[in-house]
Amino acid sequence: MTHRLSVLGAAAALTLALAGCSDGADSPDAGGASGSAGPTTLQEIQDAGVLTVGTEGTYRPFSFHEDGSGDLTGYDVEVIDAVAARMGVEAEFEETQWDAIFAGLEAGRFDVIANQVTMTDERKEAYDFSEPYTVSSGVIVTRSDNEDISSFEDLDGKTTAQSLTSNWNTLANESGANVEPVEGWAQSVTLLEQGRVDATINDELTYLDYQKTNGNEGIKIAATTEENSMSAVAVRKGSTELVDAIDTALDELRADGTLAEISQKYFGSDVSE
Repeated sequence: MTHRLSVLGAAAALTLALAGCSDGADSPDAGGASGSAGPTTLQEIQDAGVLTVGTEGTYRPFSFHEDGSGDLTGYDVEVIDAVAARMGVEAEFEETQWDAIFAGLEAGRFDVIANQVTMTDERKEAYDFSEPYTVSSGVIVTRSDNEDISSFEDLDGKTTAQSLTSNWNTLANESGANVEPVEGWAQSVTLLEQGRVDATINDELTYLDYQKTNGNEGIKIAATTEENSMSAVAVRKGSTELVDAIDTALDELRADGTLAEISQKYFGSDVSE
């Protein structure tokens, strides 16, 4: 019974942990829908020839500026660029801090948000969403030679490295782990390599991004949560034709392999479905 309660608690914690991949306020409480701009029509975008996109520009590898050139790039940037091209328009980006990004959408500063916005029940009440273009989960990461951990139940009594301000810390505690506080992912990996902790819990995308850059054979994914996080393009409520057009574009990009190609470029794996 103890393990079953732990797993249920972990699932609840995962829902919180995956509520939004960006650090910061979890809107829609960052602006409120009252007094917001009306729905964006597809005709308006086609007439303008531009799809205006809200994104952070500081959220690697999803939306960031390249070293050297300074060009805006990233997984989300390339996906929405490709979507706009399929719609016959050009994507124009408005860089906005995460805490203000939903308020900017509501005020009509941009037509959509492409910034790893997770589809939660609360957000669905306030905004409309495209179909997902990113699917992720929570993972346990251990040393490659660790055969003692293959499930969340196995964390009971083990030591994990977690940021105390992260919901992954809650997931670790619910799983019965002893938590070693760290400041972030990089420190967690260091403690793993030194054998000072048994595991760490984080988002799968964080792991894949790290491995794409570092190729660290000394660590591995030991277990994955059953519940997934799905990120999609967010638009103002009632923008039905716009959502349909984005979905059609995403379907075409998925069918011809473009989404998988962009995923492989940034993560070394297809995270688009």
